[in-house]
Amino acid sequence: MSRIGKLPISIPAGVTVTLKDDVVTVKGPKGELSQYVNPAINVAIEDGHVTLTENEKEMIDNPKQKHAFHGLYRSLVHNMVVGVSEGYKKELELVGVGYRASNQGNIIELALGYTHNIFIQLPAEVKVETKSERNKNPLIILESCDKQLLGQVCSKIRSFRKPEPYKGKGIKFVGEVIRRKSGKSAGAK
Repeated sequence: MSRIGKLPISIPAGVTVTLKDDVVTVKGPKGELSQYVNPAINVAIEDGHVTLTENEKEMIDNPKQKHAFHGLYRSLVHNMVVGVSEGYKKELELVGVGYRASNQGNIIELALGYTHNIFIQLPAEVKVETKSERNKNPLIILESCDKQLLGQVCSKIRSFRKPEPYKGKGIKFVGEVIRRKSGKSAGAK
């Protein structure tokens, strides 16, 4: 039995969780998400809580795999419940001279020191906002109810110019600490 998997998930007000044919669907004020659950895991919805248990009748070749599924699906369902009730938000910071970001609808335009600007079409589920203030680094603020999709989009944007360890230039998460290197030691012979 998984330590994470045995924790119950409380369902907040305004959120409905349904199970049909091994697919858990969560509806809330921020949106609707669904996730397939392996038959080796039982899902029970009762008294405002969702509990996941291992199905003893269902056989999997590796018993450790069943324990791993138990924790995995509990985390996925919990992330869906939090996503449709509160939502997820990530902020990216552009560090570097001349780095800019702007958006029109769900299209982001990035100027990252290349010879061309980069245009990124975001999925409809992700809301974007860009902030550019004087004497501050530009920010890209992304919001979504789907944690996995949001992380994937942030990773894609960050991959265009990852932070480098010498000057720290690049696209980084707000609050992320970049390990810095000292560079060449001057005059050491």
